[in-house]
Amino acid sequence: MKPLLVLCLILWSASLCHAQNIERAWDMVWSRFYLPQVQTFGDYLSSYEKGKEQAHLPTAEEVRRQYPNPCGYSTGMEDGAILGGAMLSVLCDRFEVTKDDSLREKAADVFAGLQRCATAHGVKGFVARNVCPEDAKSTYINSSRDQVTHFVHGLWQYYHSPLPDDAAKKQIRVLLGEVADRMIAFVTPENDFDFCRADGTRCPLGICRMWQVQAHEAARLPMIYAAAWDVTKDERYRVQWRKYATEAIAQSANPGEGKPAYALLQMQCSLEVLHALEPAADLKAQIHTHMLYVRDLAAKRFTSVLAQIAKKSSEEMRMLGPDWRKVPEWKSQKGYPNPQWGPFREIWHLTREAGESALILMMIDSPTLTDEQQVALKKLLEDFDYTHNASCGLVYHLAAYWKARRHQLIP
Repeated sequence: MKPLLVLCLILWSASLCHAQNIERAWDMVWSRFYLPQVQTFGDYLSSYEKGKEQAHLPTAEEVRRQYPNPCGYSTGMEDGAILGGAMLSVLCDRFEVTKDDSLREKAADVFAGLQRCATAHGVKGFVARNVCPEDAKSTYINSSRDQVTHFVHGLWQYYHSPLPDDAAKKQIRVLLGEVADRMIAFVTPENDFDFCRADGTRCPLGICRMWQVQAHEAARLPMIYAAAWDVTKDERYRVQWRKYATEAIAQSANPGEGKPAYALLQMQCSLEVLHALEPAADLKAQIHTHMLYVRDLAAKRFTSVLAQIAKKSSEEMRMLGPDWRKVPEWKSQKGYPNPQWGPFREIWHLTREAGESALILMMIDSPTLTDEQQVALKKLLEDFDYTHNASCGLVYHLAAYWKARRHQLIP
């Protein structure tokens, strides 16, 4: 057999290997993490037994009384808006590569789940973390800027993709307008720039503050206004965007070393929207510079996380999450009782950070991967046991794969 043919067969076999494994991740996300009753995604699995994967989720009665805490921390209902926004981006990238029309229905379902997070409670502009599957209505009253960031970024990407129909686009304009309206009303000096809980009271944790925040959070507020203006062309949102844009870009210059991958990803999502819409050449160049710096921070994170995963045994990586009601340790976060997951928390984070940090590398104009990064990403996607992992971080592995495919960085 000719050497060139042998090489082609080897490359084809390798691409087939990671493609098959990533399809397992796709199947696991939809069969285990997706909650069809509310069209959202849960945070973790407490069982691999079919039908019992998320038996730990709070009951409607528990959510109504805000148990164990108003954020739903550690319950599995903590990050539904984040995951829905991220999954919409995955679907946009996958459709761009495959042109598979069946993805339209899946995207419409994920959008419906995000819409439910913004409407089930009846508070306009408030993005709940998730919605209780038992009654498809109950929500925790304390959200966060992280939830809103992925919600807005995902809807904005979906809006500009070929996937939504005109009715969905109209709904997106309403939703993004309502989120922006809430920011205008609540994010004021009198509220310490806090968009507040669903009941209108201040968040005691500082996670709903939208201005006078850290560098990786500074671009969030103008990003929301920019996205709302982009889809509605409402002048009120353009005024707010321009009011904050210059200072936010300046504040984004140095997020610093040691930030977790989720923080860098949300920063990059915000900068991505601002970069796409910025009319001033000098500000656009500054944003691009910041995005390159975030990419470089993520590259270090990617290497570090892969090294940590390599030290874990297959049994550790297969670890299931607990029923949060039965864990032995609870901690108070400024009065919010938070059940502790124990050693599973590290596995949950490592799984998530591997995908998040890889994804960030490709969220710039004309992205490239070094040879080492390409090899590392393909190895991660080929070797990871997606059928025995209980972290919602699988969503970000899908995101990294389809972003790489979209930019033709891996076969």
